[in-house]
Amino acid sequence: MLRIGIVAGESSGDYLGAGLINAIRKLRPDAQFEGIAGPEMIAAGCKPLAHSEELAVMGLTEVLTHLPKLFRLRRRLGAYFLKYRPDVFIGIDSPDFNIGLEARLHSAGIYTVHYVSPSIWAWRSHRVFKIGKAANLVLTLFPFETALYEKHGFTARYVGHPLADRIPDKLDRVALRKSLHLPVQGRLVGLLPGSRRTEVERLGPLFLDTAQWLLAKLPELAFVVPAATPALSNVIKQQIRTLKPDLPVHVVEGHAREVLGAVDVALIASGTATLEAMLCRCPMVVAYRVTASTYAMVKGLRLLRIKHVSLPNLLANSEVVAEFLQYRALPHEMGPALFKLLEDEHNRNEQLARFASLNTMLRMDANERAAEAVLNLLTSNMSQAG
Repeated sequence: MLRIGIVAGESSGDYLGAGLINAIRKLRPDAQFEGIAGPEMIAAGCKPLAHSEELAVMGLTEVLTHLPKLFRLRRRLGAYFLKYRPDVFIGIDSPDFNIGLEARLHSAGIYTVHYVSPSIWAWRSHRVFKIGKAANLVLTLFPFETALYEKHGFTARYVGHPLADRIPDKLDRVALRKSLHLPVQGRLVGLLPGSRRTEVERLGPLFLDTAQWLLAKLPELAFVVPAATPALSNVIKQQIRTLKPDLPVHVVEGHAREVLGAVDVALIASGTATLEAMLCRCPMVVAYRVTASTYAMVKGLRLLRIKHVSLPNLLANSEVVAEFLQYRALPHEMGPALFKLLEDEHNRNEQLARFASLNTMLRMDANERAAEAVLNLLTSNMSQAG
């Protein structure tokens, strides 16, 4: 019997964990899993010692409020795995929780894997040493990440991105519009100002102003905003009522990925949504703003180490999509970029062609590759020990 400890926080980690569990079980039907799991991992057969919702804490205030509880949970989980030692422990994302736990188990001689590298390529690059010393193996979703570990002598494997395996090459935009109760005819523009309240409050009005600029040029357009939660849906609807009551905009609760598959072009806050848009073959323009104090600190301390912030540009190491950051994030700047994607077929097709090549790079049967890497870690170390 193969015993595997596993911890995932938030829905994205639960999704990755379930895929990994199923892939390992195909190779090792005797494998048993236990740890912190969400509904998908539990459905895949993981015994929950705690629920992944306990790690889904967003924002500085929320984190500080929950810190004592999180520390107690990590100590309890560490004591459990030291008593009932798994053959390997896998920490999925949630680095602030998992890396400390991995370090404790690793120092006790338990093999550890960290799945999903934090953004050490963007900031706090020194974390590479903490992660590399805590984990026998780091599994990365993006190809450029492995070199950051290997140059310091740590073992990392690029496995590809499970979303690239899951999203089909061609999406039925008409069917998606019907399922979302959106207009089937005419051109639709997606507005995705973020999944957190602070982002929506900061970027929502800016995105609505950009939509108004675009509508003045192309009066037949309609717009759609996917809201991550019911609370954010209320915030967005209030912004529309207050700022742009006559704008032809639909608000959809959830279903951001389906919206990206349904629209003709999207204005997106920098983040994981840019990856989903690329995988859905949705032409896009990217924007982001932080508070003036945060921007001054990042710029003054030179914390940001990259030329681009959106994932398509990072993957391509060039500007595939236009980025409008901080003081450049203005309606009269972003509007023309969106207009060009709508009206210039060559520009649109060029971006879509780059998306297709990047999607191919990420489509690597990630669950299977991750499973093989975990099992290879065990077999190679056992053979060395023998």
